[in-house]
Amino acid sequence: MRIQNNLFYSLVNIVSILLFNSCIGIPKGATAITPFEKEKYLGLWYEIARFDFRFERDLNNTTAQYSINPDGSIKVLNSGYNFKTKKWSQVIGKAKFVAEPRVARLKVSFFGPFYAGYNVIALDKEYRYALVAGDNLDYLWILSRDKTIPRDIKESYLKIAKDLGYDISLLVWVYQD
Repeated sequence: MRIQNNLFYSLVNIVSILLFNSCIGIPKGATAITPFEKEKYLGLWYEIARFDFRFERDLNNTTAQYSINPDGSIKVLNSGYNFKTKKWSQVIGKAKFVAEPRVARLKVSFFGPFYAGYNVIALDKEYRYALVAGDNLDYLWILSRDKTIPRDIKESYLKIAKDLGYDISLLVWVYQD
């Protein structure tokens, strides 16, 4: 009986590790920015466009604020205005680097031990505009330090996304006022 229990718990641990690690991928063909400077990425970002999903549905004026937690992880404060309920909402999460901090591959958690991929796959030299991919082709964000983005940057990021296989017609262009 003891051997069966040990085997059962070993299998549960293996499955848990596989499940947790499978949620921090990067889309095939995408490459995270290297070298990446965490300190330059911190601060306020405006969401210019995103693939809609239930946690951000009906939100405009969405922003992400990144800062350092006491434990060295990155605090993520996402905010937005729900135009249907006419209420502001926010959620606080934590991000950690998947490997080394020089590579812009992070895992983000808003709900306990469950993490999702956050991969910066395009970034200008001044850290003003970013293209962020999730684990797969279901998640994509275009971010800016301003409420707008220059046309050439927008077109460049859309081309990168399309070349990776994203259906860019599904992007929701966020109203920022």
